[in-house]
Amino acid sequence: MPRKRRTAAEAASSETDLGEIRVGTAGWSYQDWNGVVYPAHRGAGFHEAAYLAEFFDTIEINTSFYQPMRPQLAEQWVTRVAANPRFQFTAKLWQRFTHEGGGATEDERAVKEGFAPLVAAGKLAAVLLQFPFSFHHTPENVDTLKSLFDRFGEYSLAVEVRHASWKDPKFFALLHKRGVGFCNIDQPLIGRSLEPMDRATAAIGYVRLHGRRYDAWFSGDPETPPEERYNYLYSEEELDPWAGRIRNVAKHSRATYVIANNHYLGKGAVNGLQLISILKNAKVKVPETLREHYPELNKIADAPETEPTLFPNPRE
Repeated sequence: MPRKRRTAAEAASSETDLGEIRVGTAGWSYQDWNGVVYPAHRGAGFHEAAYLAEFFDTIEINTSFYQPMRPQLAEQWVTRVAANPRFQFTAKLWQRFTHEGGGATEDERAVKEGFAPLVAAGKLAAVLLQFPFSFHHTPENVDTLKSLFDRFGEYSLAVEVRHASWKDPKFFALLHKRGVGFCNIDQPLIGRSLEPMDRATAAIGYVRLHGRRYDAWFSGDPETPPEERYNYLYSEEELDPWAGRIRNVAKHSRATYVIANNHYLGKGAVNGLQLISILKNAKVKVPETLREHYPELNKIADAPETEPTLFPNPRE
């Protein structure tokens, strides 16, 4: 059954009480995005983040999860997205603090030096503390969270946990008391996986969509490529309930960041654009290359499809 679109008046009325909502992708540097999200022929000076900033108002930085960012790169990224004044980055905290049980003083210093150019430019909206499914709600792990809140308290923080043991009023009360956002997630519901919610515990709201690849999410099969975990395209029927949850979060947050992490072959970019269209009840700007691979984007595109040319611009 087709989704009934709200009228412009209904959309305007219902969204006057909402905080800012920014939708974007998790990262931008993927080989499988070449010729799918990004044009096959690129002009001089092309940069992926600058290109995405034409269509989205946020990107979650993933490289900061694997190692501290280099300040010089962060400065370049600020310049790259400058054409979109609404644009804000979010960034994942280095896994040394969230997955490896470490994080010395010099590690903390390196992380903060990498974030500094984004902070100075007013472009770092939030830092995400992402924990694995194995991180359960225990007194020791609560102490770990409190320690990280103290160490990185100068940033707007959000916490992503994946185990259902964290669905506890005391945990949400702690986040609210410390002004830390709760990251609402969509993930395959296997065993005691945390189910979708619409919690807002701070001025920053956060939502991450991982896809629903039940067969690959916890797969230990070495024959299964890691990217298969994120090889999932949400249907409009699956996105609609999330649009409602996002609006609920935005009612209680100053700004809400929605990140599509189902990145394989640009599927997160597709679903991000669809969510923007649903939330705005309007058509949106769509990358031409992406709509060629995903024709379902044609119905939300704000411009007709570009006619292919026999003679591409040789300068590209």
